[in-house]
Amino acid sequence: MLYLKDGKDVHGNKIELLILNDKIDKISEGFSEEEIKNIEKNEKLEIIDLKGKTVMPGVIDVHTHMREPGITAKEDFATGSRACAKAGVTTFYDMPNTIPTTTTLEALKDKKKLASEKSIVNYGFHFGGSRNNNIDEIKKVLEAKEANTVKIFMNVTTGEMLIEDEDILKNVFKNSKLVLVHAENEMIDKAVEYNKNYGNGLYVCHIPSKEELKKVLEAKKNSELNTEKHPVYAEVTPHHLFLNEEIRESTDRNKMLLRMKPELRTKKDNEFLWEALNNGEVDTIGTDHAPHLISEKLEKITFGMPGVETSLALMLNAYNEGKVKLEMIQKLMSENPARIMKISKRGKLEEGYYADVIAVDLDKEWIVGVDDTIESKCGWTPYENWKLKGKNVLTIVNGKVVYQNNKFNDNLENGKEVEFYE
Repeated sequence: MLYLKDGKDVHGNKIELLILNDKIDKISEGFSEEEIKNIEKNEKLEIIDLKGKTVMPGVIDVHTHMREPGITAKEDFATGSRACAKAGVTTFYDMPNTIPTTTTLEALKDKKKLASEKSIVNYGFHFGGSRNNNIDEIKKVLEAKEANTVKIFMNVTTGEMLIEDEDILKNVFKNSKLVLVHAENEMIDKAVEYNKNYGNGLYVCHIPSKEELKKVLEAKKNSELNTEKHPVYAEVTPHHLFLNEEIRESTDRNKMLLRMKPELRTKKDNEFLWEALNNGEVDTIGTDHAPHLISEKLEKITFGMPGVETSLALMLNAYNEGKVKLEMIQKLMSENPARIMKISKRGKLEEGYYADVIAVDLDKEWIVGVDDTIESKCGWTPYENWKLKGKNVLTIVNGKVVYQNNKFNDNLENGKEVEFYE
């Protein structure tokens, strides 16, 4: 039993939680003396006094590239999940462009086994559509309920994952539930059209610009394009919110490091993304965590950057600067990802839900990469030397303390694969 006392929720109200095994057993604004006496009778009770810190459901990052299998010099499920846990991310979803690609049921099962043996946070997987036409594998995976989402690339990527054949694209949308797309510019229009005519849901990943987000927002506002049967969702990344071309071009080092797909855009694009986010028009923040070693990044232009380790802290800093409300952060980073991906009993602080709980110190001032150790195997962060205010100080995954006050628990258990509902 774990008793979290004297916390605050994102609305500033007092909150206390009683956690029994892996679930939230009871939530209260404050337990009575009698209730506390009963709680304290439990021999295995652990009490954590939060001293007024803010309690939130753990972050669910539905857009990561943990690089396993096949590219584990950059990251793997062990190091990536430590980066998550440190930062307050209690569940990640991994993308299918690994080696081999996650485009067969067998490859998906192999990946699940690796994660089950290494990850200290919870995990889920997006299955991949292939230009080699793996519709039969998509059907198998969905029927077996091994995954409930399919990711496709409609713009540049490596290997077999870029799909340009119209018939294959139509069949992917027809035979999938939620389809996640890497689609830029006019490909967004195509994805929206495929979803309308054939699909069961469209999730547009890492939207970088005003022009592209406007396309998605127009689709979201159109009652023929965005319906209960085929909804449309918009994701933005921290790097498209906090970085831009001006920052990238400011030093030779940044010109090499701050590269990803889609590329950074202008300050005005940053501003439009923030405006849409605060208007409730953006659905989720996904990091597109895609680490490469710094030696690779500095040698030649290589697309992708680490992101899970700083995503929540950047948003907490933005809260402290008056750019966003805490309720919105919780919605974008925990509640909405769980709802959209149909993840069972995660993403909220509710009795009966899994105890994936974090506590953040909103007043903690710190310097990224100086006042903390980088856990990602790639060993660097695009936000090095940024001064931030707000930091995760406690991570509980499935009722177990994984990370507390800059230290990992000595007896770490593995996370669980997420379950989803229809």
